[in-house]
Amino acid sequence: MGKLAAVVGNTGVGKTTLVEAICNQSDYVCATEDHEGRPFQERFAQDYERFALANQVDFLLRRANQEVIIRRGKKPGILDGGLDQDFHVFSKLFFQKGFLSADEFDLIERLYRFIRSFLEPPDLVIWLKAEPQVIADRFLARNRRLNIAQTEDIEAIDILLDTWLVNQNPEQLIVIDCGEEDRDYATSIKLISGLLDAAS
Repeated sequence: MGKLAAVVGNTGVGKTTLVEAICNQSDYVCATEDHEGRPFQERFAQDYERFALANQVDFLLRRANQEVIIRRGKKPGILDGGLDQDFHVFSKLFFQKGFLSADEFDLIERLYRFIRSFLEPPDLVIWLKAEPQVIADRFLARNRRLNIAQTEDIEAIDILLDTWLVNQNPEQLIVIDCGEEDRDYATSIKLISGLLDAAS
């Protein structure tokens, strides 16, 4: 069974950049969000309340499928965000913002709990942290065409991350302060690759 790691953190902190850099240098399976390729993402950006439910269900199912593929293989895999962040952070954020009704959020939570009942969680969770201003600067510099979360959501996302990850098994949680690191992530790449290799 393939080992699985998830890189989590605030919007714009550098999850995708780091995951792609690690996979470019190592023989790992890379699983990214693929915002541009998701069928409801653009419609969600245009009409939050109408398409929030469909968008979140699509992301949870995509993330579950990525985990199944990695677990069935022999190579370690690394997720950009992942199933748990999509539920504990983004689904909860969209509920807080009124994009999801209480019944819709309950449906998403039941789907998430059902998926996790037969899929083991990641072996490692790598939490990228940085000061809010650093995150905001990186968010604005990434030049992504579709942005669902915005800079004004950074504080709320940090709270949701703290609330979720405080219950994470400390032996499986690696916290990296990437605020002072160059965007090539040389230090983090070396650290995470070593952890993945050791877990394999």
